[in-house]
Amino acid sequence: MDSTGAQPTKVCHVVAMPYPGRGHINPMMNLCKVLVSKNKNILVTFVVTEEWLSLIGSEAKPDNIRFSSIPNVVPSERVRAANMTAFFDAVMSQMEAPFERLLDRLEPPPSVILADTYLLWAVGLGNRRNIRVSSFWPMSASMFSIFQHLVKGKEREDYIPGVSSTRLIIDLPIFIAGINPQVLQHILDTFSRLPKAQCLTFPSTYELEHQIIDALRAEFSIPIYTIGPVIPYFQVEDKLSPSTHQADPLNYIEWLDCQPPNSVLYISFGSFMPVCSAQMDEMAAGLKKSEVRFLWVARGETERLKEECGGDKGLVVPWCEQLRVLCHDSVGGFLSHCGWNSIQEGIFGGVPFLALPLNIEQRSNANLAVEDWKVGWRVKKDVDNVGKGLVKREEIADLVKGFMDFKSDEGKEMRGRVRELQKISHDAIAQGTGSSEANINAFIRDVCQC
Repeated sequence: MDSTGAQPTKVCHVVAMPYPGRGHINPMMNLCKVLVSKNKNILVTFVVTEEWLSLIGSEAKPDNIRFSSIPNVVPSERVRAANMTAFFDAVMSQMEAPFERLLDRLEPPPSVILADTYLLWAVGLGNRRNIRVSSFWPMSASMFSIFQHLVKGKEREDYIPGVSSTRLIIDLPIFIAGINPQVLQHILDTFSRLPKAQCLTFPSTYELEHQIIDALRAEFSIPIYTIGPVIPYFQVEDKLSPSTHQADPLNYIEWLDCQPPNSVLYISFGSFMPVCSAQMDEMAAGLKKSEVRFLWVARGETERLKEECGGDKGLVVPWCEQLRVLCHDSVGGFLSHCGWNSIQEGIFGGVPFLALPLNIEQRSNANLAVEDWKVGWRVKKDVDNVGKGLVKREEIADLVKGFMDFKSDEGKEMRGRVRELQKISHDAIAQGTGSSEANINAFIRDVCQC
């Protein structure tokens, strides 16, 4: 008993369930960290498969975020890359039952399920158990709008509110053709159930996709909260601060500190979709020929590519803190696969893009950066040939040299535009005034009810 007679504090227990993939887990965890930093009465149980728990379970997190696990849906994550359709089917058919059994064991009882939109069973499960469900869409709002458009059976319509006609003409036909029909049907089924969720959360900055967000808010009767950028900005020091005192076992920050401002091209193609070895070889030879400084994150091929690149102009590492790198003064460009997390981090760091998308969603993000925002160049000019054929070393060398030329009028204009978007991204999370800050506070008030 509380001898003071004060009412006990109500805890909002958020059970977070991401789709089992790095590009889904990271933004949901970042959102959870923001939520608990805003209100000490929020407790998060972050649920992942056993394999993912072994990969991320030791990562630092606030005390009021705890991990829990359910069995793997397939024996290994490698199966996901080998057969995406089988993996997706397993996620749809094998995750719900163990997740529901976990809910029965949790204390205190769950208040809210924060579920990846791709988990189509989550909304029905929450409704059945009378638990509020917030559907978390881990990609751009424009990508969501394209899916929503397809739910209505409008494959051939030439207009989607907020999506430019250029991108629609380029994206939609190839988007439909590029997805396995079985997977596409799963996704469309998911979207048809979304109105039964209690709200939608988008890792987008409202000002960067406001036309799309406004159109979606007019269409959906449930609240939509834009809470981006959902990246670990809270872990990154000011861009101008010295960084050599921080942990840097691979010495990449120390190396960056020794480079001239805006001189380094940062290269990363994400953690999942592979780039073929032949293309990596052409990339290495092109970088060497260009004589441009570079920092290249190359998982699994670090030593071989070090030999291929040669010289002292670049550094090849197996891993880095990407946002910390993109916020470093010496970094002036980002050669990227254009995953949504990477797009958000590049904008936050004020760095323009050399876009080399590897799949359909990344293609749409690349078009957003290049066509709509005009803060990037394409590596492949033939947009119908993305993912096919090699970009040769000579083309890479010329492209990289031109892209990193800060004296050209095109380069100056592009970097001016990306600085404007950087300010928008920073302003969105500003305490007391930011649009995302206001949306996060509204989410806590309305959904967490605390």
